[in-house]
Amino acid sequence: MIRAKIDEKLERRFRELAMKRFGYGKGALTKAVEDAILKWISTIGEETVSFEGDPIKILDGILSGIDVDAVSLQHKIMALWLSKVSTNVSD
Repeated sequence: MIRAKIDEKLERRFRELAMKRFGYGKGALTKAVEDAILKWISTIGEETVSFEGDPIKILDGILSGIDVDAVSLQHKIMALWLSKVSTNVSD
């Protein structure tokens, strides 16, 4: 079972489209979610990330030039992620 909290506008739009496509009966949302997940997996699932060596050393090297504390870094990453996600979501 997957539980997720998503934006209200996105949820409302998803529900509307799910019911238009799969009907207004029981199971329409389940079918729509499964369909969406399968499509996402088919586009993202083949991507692989590989590297050699100690992952901690690699991250340490990547982050060595950053002069911010962990909390500030988390906030910056969240802002960057939200800016990318919000441009790929339709109203």
